[in-house]
Amino acid sequence: MTQEATEPAEVDITGLCQDVFSKMATYLTGELTATSEDYKLLENMKKLTSLKYLEMKDIAVNISRNLKDLNQRSAALQPYLDQITLIEEQVAALEQAAYALDAYSKKLEAKYKKLER
Repeated sequence: MTQEATEPAEVDITGLCQDVFSKMATYLTGELTATSEDYKLLENMKKLTSLKYLEMKDIAVNISRNLKDLNQRSAALQPYLDQITLIEEQVAALEQAAYALDAYSKKLEAKYKKLER
């Protein structure tokens, strides 16, 4: 009786162990697959990020090139802008002189009319 009682228990234990190992293998395979998929996703994200940074670098290079071009144009126009400023100042001075001359001529005209009477 002891031998019969131990044999079914061994069969049950063996079956249960095989079931546990099978389920553990399935679980670990799933975990490893999920981890592998996570790494693939991270790799794809890294590639996309690298491409985005390359695009942004190209945009920054173009902006830098355009700014240099605009700075050169601005520097080329600066002498003309300085001349315009100088002419503007001279026109303002000439305008003041014209107002002063107009005021003086009105005074002279008033004196002349006064003397004429």
